[in-house]
Amino acid sequence: MEKSTSQPRKYEEYAYVLDYVTRGRSSTVRGREGIIITAIGEDRLTLLEVLGMPNTSFEIGERIYIGKEGRTKILSVLGKLDHHSISAAAQSELKNVVQSIVSNNEQRFVDYLNHAQPLTPRIHALELIPGIGKTYMKSILEEREKKKFTDFNDLQMRVGLKEPIKHITERILDEITGESKVSLFVKR
Repeated sequence: MEKSTSQPRKYEEYAYVLDYVTRGRSSTVRGREGIIITAIGEDRLTLLEVLGMPNTSFEIGERIYIGKEGRTKILSVLGKLDHHSISAAAQSELKNVVQSIVSNNEQRFVDYLNHAQPLTPRIHALELIPGIGKTYMKSILEEREKKKFTDFNDLQMRVGLKEPIKHITERILDEITGESKVSLFVKR
């Protein structure tokens, strides 16, 4: 496996809208007002507070560009949010939005399953994904030795693990809510 020499990005390029208030006040930056958006970053899966440009409209679940250059709908990324501080509406959208992130970035999550390693001599990273116990873990490890998984369907066919998207989504939600101490997918 070749190592890439580029540093991983510290900043998100894209985020998905969980909730927004057209005349809101920032909870992370004092005195900032306007279209306040609660979003989740596509790459690092962190909850973010974002300031929308005046007179732009947003939709729940919309993928928005928040990268450094050439933003069209976003003025600035205000800061990170804790799960407990986001609105009930944002919390209720979280599962669906995370599920679409996992589906839209299938290759990234399949690669994770193809390369996940033991965390300690007793616990493998794969076991921390809900629905994957010792039995599925062993099957996954055996099968990926023969040939890496190409997609979720391939995983399902060869190992029998039903609904991998659902299981990975569940794991990500546990990390976002702070239920789990170890982060496999969410960058703190």
